[in-house]
Amino acid sequence: MQNAYHTPEITVQELADKINSGHKVLILDIREKIEIDWVSLPVGTVVVVPMSELTRVGLDAIPAEVRNWKDDLVILCHHGIRSAQVVAWLWMQGWENVINLAGGIDAYAREIDPSLPTY
Repeated sequence: MQNAYHTPEITVQELADKINSGHKVLILDIREKIEIDWVSLPVGTVVVVPMSELTRVGLDAIPAEVRNWKDDLVILCHHGIRSAQVVAWLWMQGWENVINLAGGIDAYAREIDPSLPTY
């Protein structure tokens, strides 16, 4: 699946299936602190680097554990728009293992875990 930025995407169901099958998944959540305080993804390994920090600091904002990750790195935001932009930007920087979470945490809450709040 692809988005307006023509970057690879994974659906929330595909992500849930990977996690449930024991596949190690690293998720980079680029939402801002106020959004993280509202709801966070309760699965996988989640690293938070707000998009505002990525914009201000660039690649140096990304922790070593994320830079050194060799499998697919799932980028997450609220609806999948900002994360698609970050995936496109990372591709331009030479990253090849980044993938957008289609629909973001909103789709995850609605389709996979309705106990999560939406905003």
